[in-house]
Amino acid sequence: MTRIILSGAGGAMGRVVAEYARESGRFTVVAGIDIITEQKDDFHVFKNLLDCTVPADAVIDFSHPAALEPLLSAAVPRKLPVVIATTGLSSSQIAKIHKAAESIPVFFSFNMSLGISLMVELAKIAARVLGSDFDVEIMEKHHNKKIDAPSGTALMLADGVSSVLGDDLLYAYNRNSSRKPRGKNEIGIHSIRGGTIVGEHDILFAGKDEIITISHSAGSKKIFATGALSAAEYIAGKAPGLYSMSDLI
Repeated sequence: MTRIILSGAGGAMGRVVAEYARESGRFTVVAGIDIITEQKDDFHVFKNLLDCTVPADAVIDFSHPAALEPLLSAAVPRKLPVVIATTGLSSSQIAKIHKAAESIPVFFSFNMSLGISLMVELAKIAARVLGSDFDVEIMEKHHNKKIDAPSGTALMLADGVSSVLGDDLLYAYNRNSSRKPRGKNEIGIHSIRGGTIVGEHDILFAGKDEIITISHSAGSKKIFATGALSAAEYIAGKAPGLYSMSDLI
């Protein structure tokens, strides 16, 4: 049984993770972290990780970017593995994740879905086979409450393609500001926000007289909870380092 401390326990994803952990029989949430402290049915919620002394195998963070640094600061001295599933992190915060991974095992991914991770690998294969003869466009759709755009997953897909085709590729986010033909070294990234869309991603490879599309659609937030819990189980007891979904799959 993997013991989990759940950061962001009062949020939408926190509640989903707690529910799935109860159903699974493989995980138990032993404590929560949230700005609103309360007693849940089977665990207590603390204001921060420093106040929580409950023994655990890993922390899962589905909270807010502002909570990242206090969480890492408390986890490193305790040698507590951390799964970072929070989105909208800045480049400086990502650098802090890399720094923490020198001392503790840290699992970090822009998307906790196993299907998305497979999609990234398929995109790499497509880029390797098709090369620069095909234009690459990425479309992502999310609910109207999502704050960041483009999604971290869209950037993860773009980074996967760039790792194959070369780092000189430019990410084109807003073409209406420039009236000129599409550059060969561009990856177009487009964001749609509306309704209750959980998450949809398409990566399109457009060549001469043919188009190849790789798609993923999330039916519920439970897939992200499943991935995060699997990640926690994976890094529990691991050596310090930075781990990702590619390690898990």
